[in-house]
Order: sequence, then C-alpha cells, then structure tokens
Amino acid sequence: MASQRVRVRTAGAADADAVADLSTQLGYPTTGPEVAGRLRLLLSSPEQAVLVAEDSDGAVVGWLHACVHHFIGGEPYAEIAGLVVHERHRGGGIGRLLMTEAERWAARRGLKTVNVRSRVERALAHRFYEDLGYGRVKQQQVFRKTLQD
Repeated sequence: MASQRVRVRTAGAADADAVADLSTQLGYPTTGPEVAGRLRLLLSSPEQAVLVAEDSDGAVVGWLHACVHHFIGGEPYAEIAGLVVHERHRGGGIGRLLMTEAERWAARRGLKTVNVRSRVERALAHRFYEDLGYGRVKQQQVFRKTLQD
C-alpha cells in the first residue's frame, strides 16, 4: 500500500527540480528555477499549500498545490490548483494520499468545500476524483488574454 512506502510533506526549495519534472511530464513544461521562485511566493502564504509525496528512497513521486479562494459571490473554498503523480506510480494510492492531506489542510482552515478542475480529455483523472467523492458541478469554458509588457 502506498501509505507504507510514501510520506506526504510540505514542499521545500530542494524539491523544485522534481516538481518541475513532474509538471513537465503532465504537459506543463517548466524549469526548476521557475518552480523555485513560485514555491518561495506560494509557501510564504498561509492560504497556499504545496505538498509532495516522497517514496522510501526520498524521491518526490507526486505533488499537489491547494489554495484558498475568496470571492464576493460566496463562501471561501479550497481549490486543488494542481496534482501530479509520476506516471510510474499512478494507481498506487499516492494521489489519494495527497488529496486526503489537502482536504485536512482545508478543514483546518475552516473551509467547507474543496473544488478541483480537470481538463476535459483527462477521463482517468475524472474517475479518480469521482471515486474520492467529488461530484461534477458544471462545465465551462476558460478564456485567456495575454497582456503585453
């Protein structure tokens, strides 16, 4: 079972390269130095959590980023901003461990809900979230405008 071989902990600066490699594996290319800068910013806020799953050899085999969302239209909630498990370790319970820790993190902050977004083509991820008790609440389009310097 994954819980016997893997421990979940808060990410640190030394994890930047591993987090970048996993992000790139999922299709979001980035570099260790870019991630290191983002980690510095995120980990300085109590409303952000970056967790890593580490195997018994100390290798980072997954990460999760959760954050608190505040908005005018309702109560604050936690959102899973990213979850990646190394492709060789998927299906072994690591994602479940990371999600459980994120839910605990959210509950400690008094948040009542956790949201997660998943790209439409990631059917296996959708099944994973549904197996954890997450229900689909809506479909939407994402629009983006790149601002020039």
